[in-house]
Formats: sequence, structure tokens, C-alpha cells
Amino acid sequence: MKVLHFPLIKITIGFIIGLILSHYIFLPTKYIFSVILLSLIGLGVQYFFLKKNKKAAPLFGISILFLAGLIGVSTQRIHSDSFKESHYLQVKNVFQQEKTYTLIIREKLKKTSFSDRYVAILTHINNETKTGKIVLNINNDSIQKALKVGNIIQLKTSIHPNTSPKNPYQFDYGKYLENKHIYGQIYTSSNAIKIAKQLKKDLWYYSDALRTRILKNLQNNNFNDEELQVAMALILGQQQDIAPDIIKDYQYAGAVHILSVSGLHIGFILMFMTLILKPIPNNKKGSWLKLFIILTSLILFGILAGLAPSVVRSVTMFSFIAIGSHLRRSVNIYHTLIVSILIILLFEPSFLFDVGFQLSYLALFFIIWLQPMLNLLYQPKNKLTKYFWDILTVSFAAQIGTLPLSIYYFHQFPGLFFITNLIVIPLLGGIMIIGVLVMLGAALYDAPQFLSQLFEWSIYFLNKIIHSIASYEQFIIRDIPLHLFMLLSAYASIICIVLWVKKPNFHKLVGVLTSIIVMQGACIYTRWQDSKNSELIVFHLPKETLITIKKGTICEIYSNTNKENKVNKAKSNLKTYLLSTNGIIEKKQSLRNFIYFKGKRIFVLDSANQLIANINPDVLLLTQSTKVNLDRVLLELKPKMVVADGSNFKSIQQTWKKSCDKQKIPFHMTHEKGFYSIK
Repeated sequence: MKVLHFPLIKITIGFIIGLILSHYIFLPTKYIFSVILLSLIGLGVQYFFLKKNKKAAPLFGISILFLAGLIGVSTQRIHSDSFKESHYLQVKNVFQQEKTYTLIIREKLKKTSFSDRYVAILTHINNETKTGKIVLNINNDSIQKALKVGNIIQLKTSIHPNTSPKNPYQFDYGKYLENKHIYGQIYTSSNAIKIAKQLKKDLWYYSDALRTRILKNLQNNNFNDEELQVAMALILGQQQDIAPDIIKDYQYAGAVHILSVSGLHIGFILMFMTLILKPIPNNKKGSWLKLFIILTSLILFGILAGLAPSVVRSVTMFSFIAIGSHLRRSVNIYHTLIVSILIILLFEPSFLFDVGFQLSYLALFFIIWLQPMLNLLYQPKNKLTKYFWDILTVSFAAQIGTLPLSIYYFHQFPGLFFITNLIVIPLLGGIMIIGVLVMLGAALYDAPQFLSQLFEWSIYFLNKIIHSIASYEQFIIRDIPLHLFMLLSAYASIICIVLWVKKPNFHKLVGVLTSIIVMQGACIYTRWQDSKNSELIVFHLPKETLITIKKGTICEIYSNTNKENKVNKAKSNLKTYLLSTNGIIEKKQSLRNFIYFKGKRIFVLDSANQLIANINPDVLLLTQSTKVNLDRVLLELKPKMVVADGSNFKSIQQTWKKSCDKQKIPFHMTHEKGFYSIK
């Protein structure tokens, strides 16, 4: 690949490796900068000798790669807010004691059935200047006025640290928040909040105010709510209020990407602005004026869309394309891609761990790299046929590039994605033209009624088309297990196959066959590992008890109810666990008092309070807030471990913990520590 000869690609690879190392391995800051200084000195010495000895060039390249890695490590560390002295993590007992917090609302998140949620910037703790981002959860069980971006609020409460998943292989929301530099959450009610009269009027405030103005003006035009929320997502990337059923339809149809502002949207904005500015003469001053207006438009649109990773990526890339066009230079799209990655990660390294960022760059790379090859398979002469063939090849190139990663994260594949793109993409251009005009009208004063009505109808028919395609659920392949090593080997196979098809030779064929064997070996090894493992898991489920015994791939379920709806609920909670371990449910049984596993006796004490003397269980499992004198039970049964699952009230568990501490018996509360396992 000629692109690999571009020097910046090696620097970017080294930089990304450094970011990953710093993310997972703690390295003392003072040593990092000392090693960087030594590396710079060593690089200068090597450059001096390189003039005399050309054979030392490979060593110089390795040194550059090493230095790029160190810069990646230092960049990740510099951008980690938690290491700053002013960050709230550095405040003593910040997670244990109530304090008075002053916050600025920065972003509105998708609400839950229990609370309204916001990202807030912390400014003061007990009148001391502090910094840091938190998630603010406000109970929606009382009459309250929704907060808006820029509100300055004060409340007395405590910050709750991010928690680990309560059940095995669940999505780690705490880690997801940490990647966004959010290390805690606040849970409160509206009557505990004092809202200041003044507002923090910054870029975020004006951006949200403009979006709110657009939304209100469209609502005044009697724009249907369901279509309005899709319109806000389609044009401005605001997905917070879209109904879950609509999101599911777009996922099943393979069209969820059009609800996130990305290259498709930013490319359209670039073309739209270029068309509008065409009357300006192409002299020196006119050319600079065009460039300034285009770049300003792209940046402002990116801010209006919320600066999501995919938006930042697209704005950066198309800004380079606009600059290249202004300088009358042919823009190498690979170079633009690499430079945009490096610049974005230099300013916001956490984007590297964002799923949207990863998928958008993979999709774009494979469109650039693979689509021209697919295009050669068939070259229609008819313009209309060529248009649809281009859509099809772009769709397949993007899908091939993102398929392993999509399965790794979401474990499903929409089989009708190409049908969706063939139908939706041609319609999308017209919908976006109307949508941008409507949004501009709503932002300035009021959108023309006929345009607003036309936009609403177009969204309505778009939703109907998506729903129709999504209804063919037999084409949606679900529950596909894919582990990290299988993911890496899958990409190695795809790259080797494409390289071989582009320019076949014996060595590339060997690479293809080797990569396929490695991928098969990874799959076989994973299944072999799963087949020989056995474990007992006590899950954490609110108001329920669920125990699984897995021997190889066979699972037995023990639940405290025989009702079908409860069993199905338990099964849905097991889905991720079964998918990640290749497990199959063989038996569903009612919970019993004794369970034996690997020579250990687990005694389940429930609301029936049936005690059996002198059994000495290895594990005592307390369920259903059993009303017993635990001090007496511990003396009588003498267990080695006590476990309390999610079916118990939180208050009674604290009493049990004290009883266990008195008798020095380990106590595991799933509400705090998550699931309990025996392996």
C-alpha cells in the first residue's frame, strides 16, 4: 500500500499505540517527560550521524516511532482531568460526605423513566474553586421545570463514583463515562436545587439556545413530535428524545448511521455553501473570503450538532479538503484521513475509545480503499444504473470495513442494509435540502408552512420505509459472539484478502490462508476454553434471585419464581452472559435450599426461614429480605461466606453486614460488589 510510505502514518500509528498504553497502564508523569527529553536528544544525535551513515536510517525511523509513542502517552496523561490538582477527585472524602456543589449545565442527555439527565461542569465545592464533569440525575417524579444549558445551580449532596457492571459481561457504563472524563454522578430531586438567575452564556449556551429556538418554531408549525425528533437527529444529530422503537427500526434496517451527523451531512454542507458562494469572484480576496465562510460554516454546524466524535472527524476532514481546494492542490484523501486522526487525537485523545469514532473512520477508510475495486466488478454505461451501483458498492465497502467491529460491540448484523441504502440514500439528498432550508428558516424567524409540511411528510415516509424494512426480522442475524482476538484476526483476514485480490501473488495468498487459519484457530480455541470452564454465578437482579451453574456450555438456571414473565425477564438478563461464554440453557428450575457445586455447599435462606442445624455451609445466600436473627444463624450454621443478592432491601443488608463483621465472616452484597461467583 502506497499510503504506508507517507511518513505521518508511522508517526500516527506510534502515537495511537502510546495513547492505548497510557489508557491501560499507569506510568508516572515525571518519568514520561524525562524519557521524552532523552529521546529528543538521542534523535538529534542519530540525525547528525545519519548524514554520514545512510545505513542507520531504519534505526532513525524506529526512534521516531518510539518518540511518537511517548508523545501519545504524555498527551493521554495531560488530557486526563483526574490528575489535575483542582479536580474534584483530589478532594478528601468527596464520595463519602455531603458537600455544597455549584454546577453549570453543559449538555442534556437522554432521559430515563426515572430521571432527567444532564452533563454538568463542577465549578465550586464548599465555595472552593474546583473542576470536573459529572452526570446530574434529577428525579422526574415531581413537578419541575427542565434545566437548560447555561443554568448555574447549587445543591447540597454527595457524588457517587462510577460503578462497575453488577452482572458478568454487561456493558461497563462507568468505564464509558470515564472515557469522557466523567468520574461521578449526582442523584437529586428538583426541590433540592437552587437555580441562579444569571446564566453562563458561552458557546454551548448559544448553540443550545439556537437548537431550542428551531425546535419551538417547528412545534409552533404543528410539526408532529415523532417526525420532529427524527428531523432533529437527521439534520442536527440530536437523538436524545427519539422513541426507542424508532431507534430500533433504524438499527434493524441498518440505517442508524443517518441519525448521527457524519461525513454525509458535513459533505452536503460543504457542497451547499460552495454553491451559495459561487457568485463571489475567484480572485485572491474572493477565494480567501470563500474559504473563511466555508470553514466558519462547518465549525458552527459542528458546534450546533454537539461536537460528537463523528461530527468532529467529518468537520476536520472536510476542512482540510476545503483548504486543499483553496490552495489549488490535489488532496490525497489518505493523507487527509491520517492528518485529521492525528490532529483530533492530539486535542481529544479520549475519542480513540469512542465507538462512533472507530466505526466512522473504519467506514471511511474502507470506502476509500475498497470501493474502487468493487466498482470495477461492473461498469454500467447508463448514468442512473451507475448512480445506484455506486451507492451499492459504497454500502458494501463500508459494511465490510465495520462488520467485525459492529458485531464485537453489538452482536448483530442487519442483513438488508444494502436494500435500505439503495432506497434511502437517493431520498436523503432531497430530504436534507428541504430540512436545511426549514432549519434555517426556523433559526432566523419561522419556516414557511409549505416547506415545513413537506419536510414533515418526507420524514413520515422515511420512517415508514425504514419500519417496513426492519419488519423483516428474519434477515437480522442476532447474538453473534465475537471476542477480541477473533476481532483482530477477522480484520487481518479482510486486509490480506483485499491485498491479494488487488494484486495476486504467491506470498499474498500464503498471507490470506494463514490469516484464515489463525481466525479459525481463535474461534476453536475460544470455544474449547468455554467448553472446559465451569462456574456458579449469583446474579444481581432487583427483587429477584437468579443463580446459574455453567458446566462447559450447558447452563442450569435456578430462579425464585415459576411465572413465565419472570423467567423470561431472568433470561433477558442472562443474554449477554450466555452470548459471551457460548452458553446454552438446558434446565430452568425453582430455587431450592441446597445447591452443591465443586464440593461446596450453598444454603439458600429465603422468606420461609427454614433452618437446618449443624449443616455448616460453605456459602450462606440470603434472599427475599428473610426475617431472621442473623447473629444466631451465623453461630448455628457457621458459614465461611455470606452473600446477599438483589432480592433484599438495602437497609436490612447493612444490618447483616454489621453482624458478619462482628463474627469476622466475609460478606458479599451484590448491590455494592456485583455478582458473586464460584469457579
